[in-house]
Amino acid sequence: MKQEIPRSFIAAVGTATPPCVVTQEQALALSRAHYGTVLRERSLVLLEQFLSHPSIQTRYVAVDAIEDVPLLKTESADERVSRFTRWSVRCAAQAARRAMESAGVAPADVSSLVVNTCTGYICPGISTYLIAELGLSADVRAFDLVGPGCGGALPNLQMGDSLVRRHGGACLCVSVEICTATFQMGDDASLLVSNAIFGDGAAAAVVWDRPRGLGIVDIMGEYAPECRDDVRYVHKNGALHNRLSARLPRLITARVPPLIDRLLDAAGLSRADVAHWAIHPGGDKILSGMIRELGLTPRQQEASVGVLRDFGNMSSPTVLFVLERLVKDGVDKGQCCLLAAYGAGLSMHACLLKAA
Repeated sequence: MKQEIPRSFIAAVGTATPPCVVTQEQALALSRAHYGTVLRERSLVLLEQFLSHPSIQTRYVAVDAIEDVPLLKTESADERVSRFTRWSVRCAAQAARRAMESAGVAPADVSSLVVNTCTGYICPGISTYLIAELGLSADVRAFDLVGPGCGGALPNLQMGDSLVRRHGGACLCVSVEICTATFQMGDDASLLVSNAIFGDGAAAAVVWDRPRGLGIVDIMGEYAPECRDDVRYVHKNGALHNRLSARLPRLITARVPPLIDRLLDAAGLSRADVAHWAIHPGGDKILSGMIRELGLTPRQQEASVGVLRDFGNMSSPTVLFVLERLVKDGVDKGQCCLLAAYGAGLSMHACLLKAA
């Protein structure tokens, strides 16, 4: 059964990162210098293997300069929350301004605001900081989604779509993650992998009711709570530690393509009808598996591969970084674009867009 004509549209996407860029070679040198006597020799070998993989070249860290990166080792819990607050607001506001400017949307035009994150908790939420930073109306509808993981940008867009359908106007959907605010180093393989692939960043999308941009045809989600321990944060001594199981790539590549097919089938489409693909690059194994299972061409995989190479996995904003690249490269009128993202939960999401 075909879906109805889109009633909300992504007008523009904006992205932002902290100023500090770190190459994988620099990350390896820092790890050796500051953790060479902390990690077991086997762990150092594994970390070197992970950091030497060509799929990621650079990542961004929420500090002012690379000289500040070693401070993460001695950062107190209070200092970590302070750094999360500073950089999440700064990057989110920058991404939002870029999206609003691209769409030609003024602060007074924003009727709703949705912010998602999973890498820090502050009360009041990031949304209240953005209201002040961006000069939004005091009666803007504001929501904070906390804990959706790497796939969080799509439930955010789903909520933005619902708000625009009901209230009209423009909704600002912001995904921001300071993954280094959960930085831990240890011999656990999950931590070694995390420290080799995750980076910091923010992305924002303006969703409005004007028939311009990328129409939101449908968004579907699926949850597998029986797989919760395969990808999640766990609390140890009051701090978050990332957990990634070895079977996660197999879970994602087995479960997400069928979800995508159900979404397309509901719209009367097939994979062949999708010209552009924004696949969350959770890591090289996950991305390679998704590319293989979906049968993507080199051109269709280029944006996801490029974002992973240049930014690493920034958790929830990452898929919007990929979408931004697709838009810049050009999405012709009538062409379809498929977004897919997944993360803690285990949660999986897919979004079908069509260029107006």
